[in-house]
Amino acid sequence: MSEIATRPTDQDVTAFLESVEHPVRRADAVALDALFRQVTGWEPVMWGSSILGYGQYRYRYESGREGTFLATGFSPRKASLSLYIMPGYAERGAILSRLGKHKTGRACLYVNKLADIDREVLAELIAAGLEDLGRRWPVSASPAVTP
Repeated sequence: MSEIATRPTDQDVTAFLESVEHPVRRADAVALDALFRQVTGWEPVMWGSSILGYGQYRYRYESGREGTFLATGFSPRKASLSLYIMPGYAERGAILSRLGKHKTGRACLYVNKLADIDREVLAELIAAGLEDLGRRWPVSASPAVTP
């Protein structure tokens, strides 16, 4: 079985946030970091080269596939802010209807800029996703990764 490519790294979160080129995207990323820390109570860990992850969960599917993945997080990509709310958005219609301008993928929420959405609703969405994820798999803080 193939292993998931996105894993925790020892990349410095602050240095990554400071390296975001566009000033609005950088400011939004710093604000999102503060919001995710507040909602989750966890310090972020870089997953791959561009995702800030808050917490992690260990999964094992009936097929036998298993692994560890970030519980929630975001990436300040060039095209948009990509927010990862596990296990997805299927049952989050009521919250999403109050969020503001966004698009969704399977487990990604795409936002052009934070000014387009209601941050209190986003905090509610993050908490609801973690609660739902915790009913499926054990969720915990991500351990610090050392080089």
